[in-house]
Amino acid sequence: MPERVYGHTKSGELITDQMIEELAEEAERGYESGQLRSRRRGPGRPPMGEAAKAVDSVRLEPTLRAAAAQRAEEEGTTVSEVIRRALREYLRSA
Repeated sequence: MPERVYGHTKSGELITDQMIEELAEEAERGYESGQLRSRRRGPGRPPMGEAAKAVDSVRLEPTLRAAAAQRAEEEGTTVSEVIRRALREYLRSA
């Protein structure tokens, strides 16, 4: 029976039952203080200016959401950016 594969590591090595067992045994033995270092994940999302940002939710009708998604795809941007632009334009016109 072929060995089950759960994916692969960053280096491309297959993650198998044997690898999982070996890693579990290593973890159960414990690690020396400082042996595990925190890894920086990545740059994260790019900043949107100087001020802190807030995240808000809005409910959109399916047709409005689809239209925003279509516009975003056409412009090569995100739905969030389309909504931000529309809101800025609306507030400027008031």
